[in-house]
Amino acid sequence: MNETTIREKIGSIKDPDLAKSLNELDSIKKVVVKDNAIQIYVELVGPFHWVYADIKAQIKTALHEIASDYTHEIFITERPYQLTNRPSLKRVKNIIAVASGKGGVGKSSIASNLAVGLSLSGAKVGIIDGDVYGPSQPTMFGISDGRLNAMQNEDGTVSAEPLEKYGVKIASMGFIINRDEAAIVRGPMLAGYFSMLFEQVSWGELDFLIFDLPPGTGDIQLTLTQKIPLTGAAIVTTPQEISLADVRRSITMFNRVKVDILGIVENMSYFIPPDMPDKKYFIFGQGGGEEIAQEFGVNVLGKVPLNIEMREGNDGGRPVILDPNNGLQAQILQEVTANLVSRVRQVNYDKSSTVMPEISL
Repeated sequence: MNETTIREKIGSIKDPDLAKSLNELDSIKKVVVKDNAIQIYVELVGPFHWVYADIKAQIKTALHEIASDYTHEIFITERPYQLTNRPSLKRVKNIIAVASGKGGVGKSSIASNLAVGLSLSGAKVGIIDGDVYGPSQPTMFGISDGRLNAMQNEDGTVSAEPLEKYGVKIASMGFIINRDEAAIVRGPMLAGYFSMLFEQVSWGELDFLIFDLPPGTGDIQLTLTQKIPLTGAAIVTTPQEISLADVRRSITMFNRVKVDILGIVENMSYFIPPDMPDKKYFIFGQGGGEEIAQEFGVNVLGKVPLNIEMREGNDGGRPVILDPNNGLQAQILQEVTANLVSRVRQVNYDKSSTVMPEISL
C-alpha cells in the first residue's frame, strides 16, 4: 500500500455541493502510510459542516476497500477564508443578508429559522435585526426584555456583547429602545443606528452572520452593501404578483452593488389543512418564486408552507425549526437551510478560484 494508490482511490470522491472531485479541488493535502496505519488530511471549501460527515464516510469506505487490514485516521479541516480587510466583523466568515422587496412576507421569520437551522448543525451563528423601526427578532427569540449592555474598552471605544439563545448570538434595536417606544429617526440617523449593531457589538468568531434587513431598498440596505462585503443575499417572497414586483427591485439593487443572490425563499407557499393532509391550497397564488428565479437565473431555496405552528413559534419565541413534532414545516426549513449553505459553498469556491488578470504596463 502506498500514497499514490490511496490518492487515486479517494481522489475521485466528489464534493456534493461543488460537483468536483477531491483531486479537482486539491483537497487531499497529505497522505501518510506508516506500518499498518494510514492518515489522510483533507481540506474542504467552507462552510463544511453539512458535507463533513458524508465525505468522511466515503473516504472510510474507499479505504476499507483497498486497505481493510490498516487502521485509518481521517482529518478534515476547512479551507482558510480569504477575509478582506474589514474595519469590523473581522472574524466572521460568511455574511448573509435576508431581504425582501416588501413587508409582510415573513422575512424575519425565515431569517430567525435560518439562523437556528445553521446553529443546529454546529456552526457559530449570529443574527442582526436591521429593522430599526419594527425590530422582530427579540420577540421571535423570546428575549423581548433583553438589553445590550455597553462597556468602555481600554482604547476608549465602546462595545457591547450580543445576547444569545438557541446557540445564536443576537443584536437588535429592540435591545436598545424600550419595547413600546418608537424609534424616531431620520434617514441619515437610520444608517448610523444600524451600523452601530455591527460596528460596536463584539461578535467574535462566527461561521455565519445573518442580517435581517427591513423591506425595501433604502438607506440600511445601501449602508450594508457599502460597508460590508456580503457573501450573498437570500430573497424572501410570497407567490402573489404584488410581492414579485418588489422582489424584482430588490434583486436589481443587489445586482447593481455586485452582491450574489443565493436564492429565493417562497414563504406562505401553500396551506395544508391538518384534518385534510391530502389537500393543498395555494392561498396567495402559485409559481411566483419560480417565476422570479427563472427571470433572474437564480435558485429557489425552498417553498415554505403556511401554517399556525410558524405563527405560534414566532409569537412564542421559539423558531419552529426547533420543534421535532412539526414534521413538514421543520423539515422544509431544514432543507432551505441546507440549500442556502450549498449555494454559499459554491460562491466561496468561485471566489477562491477566481484568478485576477495580470495587468502589463
